[in-house]
Amino acid sequence: MADTQRSKFSELLQAQIRHEFTAAQQYIALAVWFDARDLPRLAKRFYRQSIEERNHALAMVQYLLDRDQPVAVPGSGDVRNDFSSAHEAIELALDQERAVTADIEAMAKAARLEEDYLGEQFVAWFLKEQVEEVAQMSTLLTVVERAADNLFEVENHLYREAATDAGDAPDMPPVAGGKL
Repeated sequence: MADTQRSKFSELLQAQIRHEFTAAQQYIALAVWFDARDLPRLAKRFYRQSIEERNHALAMVQYLLDRDQPVAVPGSGDVRNDFSSAHEAIELALDQERAVTADIEAMAKAARLEEDYLGEQFVAWFLKEQVEEVAQMSTLLTVVERAADNLFEVENHLYREAATDAGDAPDMPPVAGGKL
């Protein structure tokens, strides 16, 4: 049976789709900024992060489709393109991840208050993912701080980290159109 009543959870989820697409665009802007400075590992990190955010948005779309909820594909918000330093760029990314975490927590709270157990179960994966995202971005900011002006040390760090990258999470919710 289709859930025709629009809940607070589904409204927050629809808003989060926009946030995820905006995050994807912001990460492309960061990647391009690093690419223009001949920092290929930092650029690759943010190009890959952009795809991940796009996949998150489309997993949310798929969930709404699966629940017979209306879906509106939104535009994205404003994106910043200029930074004075790598530190400033990564600090923006960390702040963005913290904001997304707060948004996901609000969705989880709304699902619980509405006794939407399917919604609560769906959002649980994103809560776990945000712990990882904030931790990784926080570590990257620390590495940049320790490297001071030597961004080649950051590039070396990312090269070493890529050797142990586990890849995509196998338990990620399905993505509309398939994961990239």
